[in-house]
Amino acid sequence: MSSDRRAGKSSGKLDKRAGNSSDSRSRAGKSSDNSDSRSRAGKSSDNSDRRARKNSDEKRRNGRSGGESAGVRAESSEQRAKGGERVGASAAWRSTLPVELDQEYEAEVFGIGHEGEGVGRVNGYTLFVHGALPGERVRVRVTELKKNYGRADLLEVLKSSPDRVAPPCEIYEECGGCQLQHLSYEAQLRQKRQQVVDQLERIGKLRVRGGSGATHEGGSGMGETETGLNGEVKSVVGEPKTTINREVGSEWEEEGVIVHPTLGMQDAWRYRNKVQVPFGQQEAGLVGGFYKRGSHSIVEMERCLLQHEASDHTVERVKAIARELGVIGYNSSSHEGLLRHVVVKYAAGTGELMVVLVVNADNIPQEEEWVQRIRADVPGVVSICMNVNTERTSLVLGEQTRVLWGREVIYDTIGDIRFAISARSFYQVNPIQTEALYSTALGYAGLTGSETVIDAYCGIGTISLFLARHARQVYGVEIVPEAIDDARTNAELNGIRNVRFAVGKAEEVLPAWREQGIAGDVIVVDPPRKGCDPRLLETILAMRPRRVVYVSCDPATLARDLRVLEDGGYRTVEVQPVDMFPHTTHIESVCSLIYKGFE
Repeated sequence: MSSDRRAGKSSGKLDKRAGNSSDSRSRAGKSSDNSDSRSRAGKSSDNSDRRARKNSDEKRRNGRSGGESAGVRAESSEQRAKGGERVGASAAWRSTLPVELDQEYEAEVFGIGHEGEGVGRVNGYTLFVHGALPGERVRVRVTELKKNYGRADLLEVLKSSPDRVAPPCEIYEECGGCQLQHLSYEAQLRQKRQQVVDQLERIGKLRVRGGSGATHEGGSGMGETETGLNGEVKSVVGEPKTTINREVGSEWEEEGVIVHPTLGMQDAWRYRNKVQVPFGQQEAGLVGGFYKRGSHSIVEMERCLLQHEASDHTVERVKAIARELGVIGYNSSSHEGLLRHVVVKYAAGTGELMVVLVVNADNIPQEEEWVQRIRADVPGVVSICMNVNTERTSLVLGEQTRVLWGREVIYDTIGDIRFAISARSFYQVNPIQTEALYSTALGYAGLTGSETVIDAYCGIGTISLFLARHARQVYGVEIVPEAIDDARTNAELNGIRNVRFAVGKAEEVLPAWREQGIAGDVIVVDPPRKGCDPRLLETILAMRPRRVVYVSCDPATLARDLRVLEDGGYRTVEVQPVDMFPHTTHIESVCSLIYKGFE
C-alpha cells in the first residue's frame, strides 16, 4: 500500500543507511511518495561549485540543512548501536578518520541509498552524496562526519554515469518531492529490483534466484549486471509475471526465490491522482508548493510533473483565489495563519475532482466566495470540503471535515470495480499501477472460487473487492473506522455480498475470528511501512493458511516478516516489484508464500 496508508498522515521519511551497516530501519506510517529527500543532478561544474558552497555555508550556519526533521535524519537502531555520533559531540574518533570536515575529496560512487543519494568511498570511508550516481567519480566537500559514514555535497561530476539524464522539472534540485529524476527510468527499475533483492538476502536471509549473492559495498549496485530474470527493459514494462502454479519442491528451493524485473510504466509521468500542497507565508506573500529537501521551507511550485494536469490547474487556481482574498498561509513555528494545505483528489476513471482546504481555524472566512470561485475556475469539481486542523502537528488532516459544497465523495474505478472516495479515505495514488498490483495479488492468491480469504489491513476494501469476485467469502479488517465505512459502501456500490468487514487491529480481530471457526485458506496482508505486527504474524502461523500474499511498501520490513514466516513453515516463492511511484525511491512489492505442509 502506498505512502498515504493512513488518511491524513503526513508523508513519513525513510532512514539512512551507512556503508556496511545493517538495513534494519525504523518506520513511521507510509511514506511514499512525498519523501523530503532528493538527489541533485549534476549540472556544469561551475554551477555545481556555486550550489555546493552555498549549501555548505547554509549547513554550517544552521547545523544541518533546514534542521533535523524526523525520519530524514534519524539513524537506524543498528547505526546507533555501532556508536554513530553527531559532529557536535565530543568524539576523539574523528581524528582517526581518513577525511576531514569541510575538506574536498574525490569519491568513487558504488551504490545508491534509500533516499536516492549516491554512496561512495574516500580512502575506505563511506560518504552519502546527494546527486551522485553509481559508477561516477565525483568531487565532494564533506559536511558531516560519524564513526562509520559521513555526508558530503556534490561539487563536480568528474566521470558521469551513462544512466544520468537531465531532470525535466525546473525545481528538482530544490524540491523534496522526488529523488531520482536525474536517473534514467530504465536504471530506476533495475535499482528498485536490486533494492528488493538486497533486503531479502541481507535481512530475510533468503536465497534469491538471479540475485546479487551479496551486492558489494552495501549499496544497491546500479552498475552491476543482473543475471537470470533481469532481461531487457521492455520486459519490465507490461504484465506482471506470475508463476504461482509452478511445482514447489527441493529443486525449487535450491533455485531460490524469484524476484521478477520491476513492473514499470509506459509513461512514467503525470501518474498521481492526489496532491497535498503545503501553504505558508514568506516575505513576498502567500506561497504554496513542496518542502525543500531536508527542511520545512516551502519551495514555490507552478507545476508538478508527477501530478495529473487537472491537479496542477486546481492548485494554481486555488492559490490565486487565496491571494486575491488576502488569505494568510500557515506558519508552523508561530502556529499562526489560516491555510495549511490544499488537498486535491482526482478520479482518473470518471474525471471527478475534490478540493479540500485544510485550515487552522474552526471556520473559513469568506466561505461563500471561496465556493463560488472554485466552482467557476475548476472544471470537474464535484466536492469542496474544509478540514479543520488546529493542532501543532505534522499531520496534514485534522479529525473534522465539513462539506462546503457538493458531495461527500467522488467516484473512481479500478478495473470494473467502482469506489467512493471521501476526503479522509486512503486510496492508491497511481491508478494504472494499482490495477497491476492488485492483479498480481489476485494471481498469487490462486483462487478457484471455493476459498475463504482474509484481508488484513483492508483499507476501503480495494483488494478485498477484487478478491471477492473470485472467492467464496472474504473477510476484511482495518483499524480506521472511516475506512471500514467506506469499504462497506463500496461493497454495496458494486453489489458484492460475499464480503464482511470489521473495525479493529488485525492482530486482535483475526484470533477472535479463529475462535469463531473462521479460518482463511488465503491471508492477504498489506501493512503500513512498519510491516506486520508480530502478533499478526503469530496468528498467521497458528492459522496456517495454504497461501499468504504479502503486499509491501518497504522491502526491509517485508524481508524481516518473511524471515518469521519462513521460520514458521512457509516458503517464499516469488516477488513482483511494482513501480507505484516513478522518480522516487519508493517501491511496492507483491510476495507469494506457500505453507510447506501443503506442497
